[in-house]
Amino acid sequence: MFSVFFNLLLLLFMFVSWVYKKRVACENSDGFTDERFKNMSLTYNYLVVVCCETLFALNSVLLLRSCFHLHTNGWDLRELVILLDLLFAALSWGAISLYLRGLSTDSQGQKFPFLLRVWWVFYFMFSCYRLLVDIALYKKQKLESVHLLMSDVVAVSVGLFLCYSSLQKQGECERTSLLEEPLLNGAESSVRLDKVEGDDDEVVTPFSNAGILSHISFSWMGPLIALGNEKILDSEDVPQVDSSDRAEKLFWIFRSKLDWDDGERRITTFKLIKALFFSVWWDIVLSTLFAFLYTLSCYVAPYLMDTFVQYLNGNKQYSNEGFVLVTTFFVAKLVECQARRNWYFRLQKAGIGMRSVLVSMIYEKGLTLPCHSKQGQSSGEIINLMTVDAERISAFSWYMHDPWILVLQISLALLILYRSLGLGSIVAFAATFLVMLGNFPLAKLEEKFQGNLMESKDNRMKKTSEVLLNMRILKLQGWEMNFLHKILDLRGIEASWLKKFVYNSAAISSVLWAAPSFVSATAFGACMLLKIPLESGKILAALATFRILQNPIYKLPDTISMIVQTKVSLDRITSFLCLDDLQQDGVERVPNGSSEMAVEVSNGAFSWDDSSPIPTLRDISFKIPQGMNVAICGTVGSGKSSLLSSILGEVPIISGNLKVCGRKAYIAQSPWIQSGKVEENILFGKPMQREWYERVLEACSLNKDLEVLPFRDQTVIGERGINLSGGQKQRIQMARALYQNADIYLFDDPFSAVDAHTGSHLFKEVLLGLLRDKTVIYVTHQLEFLPEADVILVMKDGKITQAGKYNEILDSGTDFMELVGAQTDALAAVDSYEKGSVSEQATTSKESKKSNGEEKEEEDLATPRGQLVQDEEREKGKVGFAVYQKYMALAYGGALVPIILVVQILFQVLNIGSNYWMAWVTPVTKDVKPPVSGSTLILVYVVLATASSFCILVRAMLAAMTGFKIATELFNQMHLRVFRASMSFFDATPIGRILNRASTDQSAVDLRLPSQFSNLAVTAVNILGIIGVMGVVAWQVLIVFIPVIAACFWYREYYISAARELARLAGISRSPIVQHFSETLSGITTIRSFDQEPRFRSDIMRLNDCYSRLRFHAISAMEWLCFRLDLLSAAAFALSLVILVSIPEGVINPSFAGLAVTYALTLNSLQATLIWTLCDLENKMISVERMLQYIDIPSEPSLVIESTRPEKSWPSHGEITICNLQVRYGAHLPMVLRGLTCTFPGGLKTGIVGRTGCGKSTLIQTLFRIVEPTAGEIRIDGINILTIGLHDLRSRLSIIPQDPTMFEGTVRSNLDPLEEYTDDQIWEALDKCQLGDEVRKKELKLDSTVSENGQNWSVGQRQLVCLGRVLLKRSKVLVLDEATASVDTATDNLIQETLRQHFSDCTVITIAHRISSVIDSDMVLLLDQGLIEEHDSPARLLEDKSSSFSKLVAEYTSSSDSRFKRS
Repeated sequence: MFSVFFNLLLLLFMFVSWVYKKRVACENSDGFTDERFKNMSLTYNYLVVVCCETLFALNSVLLLRSCFHLHTNGWDLRELVILLDLLFAALSWGAISLYLRGLSTDSQGQKFPFLLRVWWVFYFMFSCYRLLVDIALYKKQKLESVHLLMSDVVAVSVGLFLCYSSLQKQGECERTSLLEEPLLNGAESSVRLDKVEGDDDEVVTPFSNAGILSHISFSWMGPLIALGNEKILDSEDVPQVDSSDRAEKLFWIFRSKLDWDDGERRITTFKLIKALFFSVWWDIVLSTLFAFLYTLSCYVAPYLMDTFVQYLNGNKQYSNEGFVLVTTFFVAKLVECQARRNWYFRLQKAGIGMRSVLVSMIYEKGLTLPCHSKQGQSSGEIINLMTVDAERISAFSWYMHDPWILVLQISLALLILYRSLGLGSIVAFAATFLVMLGNFPLAKLEEKFQGNLMESKDNRMKKTSEVLLNMRILKLQGWEMNFLHKILDLRGIEASWLKKFVYNSAAISSVLWAAPSFVSATAFGACMLLKIPLESGKILAALATFRILQNPIYKLPDTISMIVQTKVSLDRITSFLCLDDLQQDGVERVPNGSSEMAVEVSNGAFSWDDSSPIPTLRDISFKIPQGMNVAICGTVGSGKSSLLSSILGEVPIISGNLKVCGRKAYIAQSPWIQSGKVEENILFGKPMQREWYERVLEACSLNKDLEVLPFRDQTVIGERGINLSGGQKQRIQMARALYQNADIYLFDDPFSAVDAHTGSHLFKEVLLGLLRDKTVIYVTHQLEFLPEADVILVMKDGKITQAGKYNEILDSGTDFMELVGAQTDALAAVDSYEKGSVSEQATTSKESKKSNGEEKEEEDLATPRGQLVQDEEREKGKVGFAVYQKYMALAYGGALVPIILVVQILFQVLNIGSNYWMAWVTPVTKDVKPPVSGSTLILVYVVLATASSFCILVRAMLAAMTGFKIATELFNQMHLRVFRASMSFFDATPIGRILNRASTDQSAVDLRLPSQFSNLAVTAVNILGIIGVMGVVAWQVLIVFIPVIAACFWYREYYISAARELARLAGISRSPIVQHFSETLSGITTIRSFDQEPRFRSDIMRLNDCYSRLRFHAISAMEWLCFRLDLLSAAAFALSLVILVSIPEGVINPSFAGLAVTYALTLNSLQATLIWTLCDLENKMISVERMLQYIDIPSEPSLVIESTRPEKSWPSHGEITICNLQVRYGAHLPMVLRGLTCTFPGGLKTGIVGRTGCGKSTLIQTLFRIVEPTAGEIRIDGINILTIGLHDLRSRLSIIPQDPTMFEGTVRSNLDPLEEYTDDQIWEALDKCQLGDEVRKKELKLDSTVSENGQNWSVGQRQLVCLGRVLLKRSKVLVLDEATASVDTATDNLIQETLRQHFSDCTVITIAHRISSVIDSDMVLLLDQGLIEEHDSPARLLEDKSSSFSKLVAEYTSSSDSRFKRS
């Protein structure tokens, strides 16, 4: 009667709704007619309609049958109630069908009407109840008709589908509203959302609009997999993820859910986990439901196992019981397959979302970190958080539900065991608990090892990142192998923890692999002691339960390991997010025009280090009106750059006030150039305004440079501007600032990297031209630019000692007079050479210019007629067998692999043998006497189980040993080849690509690949064992398995083409994220000064989405395959059962048949696991393939050639002879040096001058063999440098490079990285290079800290440290490449005096833009377009007023005189 009332209520509501709709003439006035229903997928809607019509038809048929039955047999009250129930059910489903049909033509909604959804849920629950009642009646043979039972089964199935449909649609709508909620808080968020959803040209994944059948079968992936079989997939072929899964949307949800304490932004690990959960909560909730359903369906078969064995033994409870059991097994398998696939898919989807959120959050934190806070976290460590920790938390999604599933499975297992073994199950529970408890000490050890492993990995990555960034200086100094050994030492520490970790994991694995045998032996032994009879049906039910329980217990080591690793990663990310942000309230920022003062500082004290007792800057007070031109000068380390950083808000303010009015633009002392086109670097996010763009190019003298670039301003610049000269980088950086058209311009010594002529042009066209009405604050060491300033600030020891106009401060103090006096001395030196007479004779070698007189310059670092930085290479097609062969051969030549396989096979034989023994000796019923005694039964079982456990221990240890050895060898070989690669490799390869291999790929080789190979061996042997058991019991099942296995492998081949390329593309798409983050960290000051954080945040989101869409479709392809394999396995299992129940009684032993079914229960999961492992292994082997690519890169010539090693005293004289030297950067490129022939006399000083791009730096690189000559030769003291080893050459020469480099460590380690000198020698060198007093001020003296890239030292001080290195080395040949560009003139004069004093008998080659640095040279070499234009003494060249050198000197002196001497 309840059902009748239920249907009547529904019909009443529908009637009232219809009347109301007609009355108000409005479609959407009630709960049934929801406007959102119009957006439903047509396929999905039709499927629901068909289900409703099916129920209508079924109830109608049953109604007619009941009427006929009642008409024939007479009427009674009970059957009349059934008739009424069927009548109203048919009417209800008919009405619903008509209603849905009326909407189906235009319905595309997201959500079914609320009333209908409630009805479906109640209907499903009531159908389940009625099914249970009818089953009970059927067993008692009290059910009137089996047709009612059939209708109940159909009703439950359709009800489940409709219930799922209603909940699915409702959940998605609620999720959408949840996603929109935080984005409605403010206009900025709304714009951000619109941007994400407004990409009309993007193809969104079919997953977004797929129907229910497509979701169930993953058919929406079919077109992409089919495309992968037709062609090699490219990134453009893969659609974008759904808008709700985009990085930006997830990130703002995450931020809204992350709690901050009192605005201090203190994050705990728990808060981080909570925010991550709410970011992807819908996928986690769905996966939880599927995991629960999967777990329940797994235990249907063990529960019915005893009944099945009894049936095979002839104890039938009712007719067709065998086929009912087979159907039940089959349906349970189908539910299990579907639930597992959706469980895994949803969890991995959640993992991708969590990774995306974490990467975005780490990047966001990187944008707000102050420089002093970042010193505690190097770039390498922060990048490790992105590449390793975020990836690990993403991988943890696989294991998220394992702990509670294990508890649920143990509970269900105990219930089944209690039904089979009685009180023996209590002992089984105690044994299981004991095994779990025994793992806790090992798990604690694992957590300790994992923490230390990650810490040591951080240290290695930090050093690797620093070394790769500074590879050029290492090769010039001949230090690369020493630094390689430092990295190998760090890897050695990491490897020691890795070794402990993998062996500990192997121990945990062996304990847990032995656990099922231990638990079953304990349970059976307890049954013997308790006199509980052991029957084969109950034994097999217990063994089936243990086998199902085996999988989560086997996974427990991995789960424990992943929980430990994830906790460590979460703690590390939390610690990073808790670092202090950049001080936001230190600078009062007001819009332009709101104040007459552009910059105003009163009583300011600023300090990079809060703990330092003496602030970096103190007693700072000044006011700069709008439009004023302010110059800042002072000696090295006086605080000039720190003052600019303070105005930018980069230096924490200790006291005082700082006010800035207007937008800022900043030009750093060390140029920061992004990877990308020249145009993109200049525009820097602003739209193109062609006229203004051209004016900026002209002002910055960039037009001639663009002419020689292969694609003009569309040329892609390499990482850190590697294919540009120092001057070009500085001018592009200046153009970037100019194009922004800001209000305040901050220039940090922009003229040091350009020659005198270019510097004068820039000063005139930029500072006095385009910026004449702007506020400009510039730091400079070129004092000739000071007279034009409205105000000059003179700094010393962090204070402003003098301020005023040039003439005002000239006589008001000694600090400025010292600087001016040094400049006057330098000019006087030049004048004396101009007016002096020739005092020495020299050979002159002149070569005429090109006859056509073209002024076109060859670029110093020529690039091919294609972009220097190409897209990252990737292999295509399947991972070759050679890759697997090389991988295996790395560990003892692959000798352990067959041993591991033999041990695994032995384990499987013993394991099957132990279960076979139990099935053979235990009787089918308790009436039959067992063939052996109970003690013998248990003893044999324990012996077999112990032997199999020992095999597992051996296999686990051998696998750990092999994996560790391979990882170590692969690391060593790759790093050796990378460090031995030529500089052209580093010029064309972004550092992110190398770091990606050294971190992410190396992690896969360290931890993932060994376990994957072990899983492959275990699964393959296990499947062979199962098929063997089933074949022995009933050979007919082999007929089923052969085509099924063939179909599985066909599916794998069909799938792998697309999956392989998706995995490769995903691997490649990680590198740009690392590279972008690395670039952002190095240029964070510039980015913040231009207020470009939102654009860079948007870029990382876009790169994140690119990786996510590739990863999402890769895991979807995997589930597409696994679903089909599961279906095939379930079908094979069902057919095997049909064969078993169809064989006549007595032909097969019921116990053995039950054993075969026990093993076959896990066949579908094992078969899917095997194929999945094969595919995932191939995907993971791409990491090996990528590392092997770098093992095969070409190396430089030999470091040492024993047969031609020079004497230890070489070079003793230092004479350099160049004969017909020709150099080009590629086989099809023009010559950069075109037949140079000259001699640099030993012991003399030679200056090399020329316009930017004439070949100066190329000549120096060829001298050090960074670039190999195409023709000609260079001899030093008569030895051809091409015939000796690179180490012998570079270690005997010294160079102070243009870009000063310091490494993280101490002052001592920077001056003497090879530990060759005493402290006294180091102090002597420091005093000679004017740094002795500065270092003595520091508390730790020589052990004072140097941060990453020497960031806590000024650029000038870093240059002096480089000078200290060569003073220690005392080579006979010294090269100065713009060595004094970043120091003031006074310090430059002191350096020149030091060089004259200590290198008077050495050959010194100087490249300088300051004429004063080369004017006192013994010889001058002037290059033009790769040819020697002039080569003579300065005096001789100055005598000839028509010489190019005279013109250069005239330019320098005239620009200086016009501004400097007029005062």
